[in-house]
Order: sequence, then C-alpha cells, then structure tokens
Amino acid sequence: MLPAALTYRDGMKRLQDFTVGDTFELVREVDPYRPIYYAGASGDYNPIHLDPAVGRAAGYDGAILQGMCTFSWLSDACVAFLGDPGRLVRLRARFTKPVQVGDVIRVDGRCIAVDGNVVKLEVSAKNQRGEDVLKGAVAEGRVEER
Repeated sequence: MLPAALTYRDGMKRLQDFTVGDTFELVREVDPYRPIYYAGASGDYNPIHLDPAVGRAAGYDGAILQGMCTFSWLSDACVAFLGDPGRLVRLRARFTKPVQVGDVIRVDGRCIAVDGNVVKLEVSAKNQRGEDVLKGAVAEGRVEER
C-alpha cells in the first residue's frame, strides 16, 4: 500500500511523484519450501533446488533457490515502487551468488533519474551476511499519465 500522501483516486503514483533519490526495499526469507513451490510454478525441478544432499554434493550448504525466483523478487520490489506491473519495461541484473534455503534477501532500490516519462532505478540484492546475490541491477519504468 502506498503511503497516504501518495495515494490517489486510482491508487497510482503520478509521474511528478517520482523523485531522484527516492528509495524502496523488499525483504524475503527463503523458507525450506520456497524452492519446491517455485519448481511447481516454473517447471525447474533440477535436484540442486529440491534435494539438500545434491546441493551439498555441489558444494553448498544444501538446496539452493532457483535464480529466477531471486530475479522475481527483484521485479516485485520494482513493481511495488512503480505502482503497476505494466510500468516496468526493463529489468537487468547479474547473478553473483547462489541463494540458500534459510537466507534472508534484502532488495534495496533507488530512483536515479526521471527522464521524460521514464523512471530509472538502481537496485541491489544482498543476503543476511551483506553478500551481493545480484549485481548491476537496473530497471526502467514508463509512467504514462492518464
């Protein structure tokens, strides 16, 4: 939900409400069932995501989360800030560290530019140890006035 100062008749932020320096965040914990749920949604049943023994054999502490789930959390954070999934027109990030079951991922974003009707965002995603799990994350939203 948007803060009261940013709530409008249609519930959407207007272009003039986006300001360089605005920040946002999203925190998600990787519960033991998250890779299983995501496998069902995505069709990615790779055993490294579902079987802790396979994850350990690959050098991890156990099962690792599908990268696209981490990426979807990045998308969720940007969409919440932009106020409408239809506004998100570009999203890019580089995977840098696998996310483990039990990790807490914090996505922090900042508006770095408003250029015409394009809102540009810079985003980071780190685990509870402060390690980057995504780097170079950027997003763009297009805000059309109605």
